[in-house]
Amino acid sequence: MKSIITISREFGSGGREIGKVLAEQLGIPFYDKELLEIASKESGICQELFVKHDESSTNSFLFSLVMGNYPVTADGRINPDMPLNHKIFLAQFDTIKGLAEKGPCVIVGRCADYVLKNMPNVINFFISGNIIEKKARILERYDIEKNKAEDFIRKTDKRRASYYNYYTDMKWGEAKNYDLCINSSKTGVEGAVKLMKDYIAIKEGAAL
Repeated sequence: MKSIITISREFGSGGREIGKVLAEQLGIPFYDKELLEIASKESGICQELFVKHDESSTNSFLFSLVMGNYPVTADGRINPDMPLNHKIFLAQFDTIKGLAEKGPCVIVGRCADYVLKNMPNVINFFISGNIIEKKARILERYDIEKNKAEDFIRKTDKRRASYYNYYTDMKWGEAKNYDLCINSSKTGVEGAVKLMKDYIAIKEGAAL
């Protein structure tokens, strides 16, 4: 196993659960919300601020990060005069790259596919789902009224799409931007994991 796996996902599709099971079966690290904690510790920025800004667009700063144009001090540190939201994006960006450079892992969301697009051995998956199954999953996990679940899903996906589309030169959920798109309502969690493992095996040229 030598690949870095990124997973973009619709809200309620089970992307986190699928990613976690995949990582466990492959025996590699898994990062979702855990990434925010690591970025907070490495940057010294309060973790609550990472949560507040998580996958929420504010400006086109991530593009400048990818292009290497972000402002830093002469010794390479984050510029202390940089706006707070810029510091948060830069810290998260650096954390994603740092985790990938350590070796195979699964990273969920946060434009990781775009951040790592110039790295070798990166495989990008997109997990979608049907609204009935997504609503059922959301109602199991969140304290929300049944009649508000669909709107909650729609608004969360809109926020994720806005974040991704704004910070990258690609469109969130567009099939051509990913190695494989999977509808978890059709496959279930285990089926999705099996498809992903089969694809990784094809890409790496060896059975897992």
